[in-house]
Amino acid sequence: MAPKEKKRKAATKKTDKAEEQIMFEKRHNMVAYLNPDGKFSELKEITQWIRESRINKAITFSTPVYKSIIKEFWNSASVIEVDGTELIQGRVNEVNVNVSPDILNIVLELQDDPNAPYSIPIMCTRGCLLRMKCTADIFSNQINKGDLPMRYKFLLHVLIQCICNRRAGYDMAGKDHVGLMVALVLNKSFSISKFVYAKMKENMKRTCGCKTGNKFWIFPRFLQMIMNVQHPDLPKADDDILKIDTMIEHSLKIFRGIAVKRYKESKPPRRLICALDKTDYVAPEDDIWRHNDSQSDNEEPKLKKIMEDKFGRKDSDSFDSEDDGDDEGGDGGDAGAVGESTAGASAAGTAGASSVGDDEEDTESDDNVPEPGYEFYLAERGVKKVRKIRQEDDADYLPSDTEAEHLKKKQTATRRKKKARKYIGSSSVQQFVP
Repeated sequence: MAPKEKKRKAATKKTDKAEEQIMFEKRHNMVAYLNPDGKFSELKEITQWIRESRINKAITFSTPVYKSIIKEFWNSASVIEVDGTELIQGRVNEVNVNVSPDILNIVLELQDDPNAPYSIPIMCTRGCLLRMKCTADIFSNQINKGDLPMRYKFLLHVLIQCICNRRAGYDMAGKDHVGLMVALVLNKSFSISKFVYAKMKENMKRTCGCKTGNKFWIFPRFLQMIMNVQHPDLPKADDDILKIDTMIEHSLKIFRGIAVKRYKESKPPRRLICALDKTDYVAPEDDIWRHNDSQSDNEEPKLKKIMEDKFGRKDSDSFDSEDDGDDEGGDGGDAGAVGESTAGASAAGTAGASSVGDDEEDTESDDNVPEPGYEFYLAERGVKKVRKIRQEDDADYLPSDTEAEHLKKKQTATRRKKKARKYIGSSSVQQFVP
């Protein structure tokens, strides 16, 4: 008796499922759970602050999201200009759906200043991270949210899951995501609506991995909120709901457990800083992260020391300069244009690195005297470079990162050349065997 053949599912269902998995991430644009009963004492202060902040509606408003509507919007979306105003327009059920920073600001009740920027200077971000007692490499393109104390970690966690455009790698935060958190902590002028709009606009240039080549279905909850205002009578079906995960009490238990294991806080925990501590906090001027009369520790010497250790020498001019060029890399998610603008630029990255000779640039002029504690030397290729002067009585002396990295690269290149010569030599003397 022949075995029974298993019935295959209809191809359309399989295709629809694959498309949804590619185009949509259910943990993106979530609804936050803000400890309403106060069960988690460690998070009581920060959750209360978030509930009273201007991002409350954007992260807590829950509405059913309909797959066909979101799909149709992104499939037809394009950037246009209407009466001198740029906006993203999609066509849903023969009606236009418009998205702009002003519309996002009104619908999400973000209270943004129309003239506010949507980026924070990178040195301000780094200084504020030190003030928060972040243990990550603040000069990296990304930081792990687990390297922050629990309450700051929770704030960044909420921003990544609910407002940012991340579709994967939720433990990591790019410079633009961290900049958004720093703007809220310091009460800096920052347009969240422009931030979200820029991420949507960036999505217009991207395509997913499916054959259709359509845009990712990002910010589905925000788009549904806009459509509910502009076209409340759009057809909606119960079997068309796009499921978006919601934070629950159990997820806070997991979050708290992981946070305690990864980051060892002082007991009792330090007091929250800036706008998280004082409702009437005024942001520092001139793109700095603290007031001059602040009674807390000053992070500037530590930041300069980190710059000196990382780039081989200290350049005081680069620390104060904003016309700089910090290296920018992918953040593992859908960062991009806003990530570059949020990162701004860092003179520490380029000015510091070039001053120690990390590249193959040389210093031809003998009039260019190095700073005290540094000296010129000739590299192996005869290029004049700058390095620290070794002090015999300095037990803590360490060679600069650039010297160590240069030596490591040269040793690796030498090994590869020897291996290549050995392989070519052995191949050339092989005899032909018929």
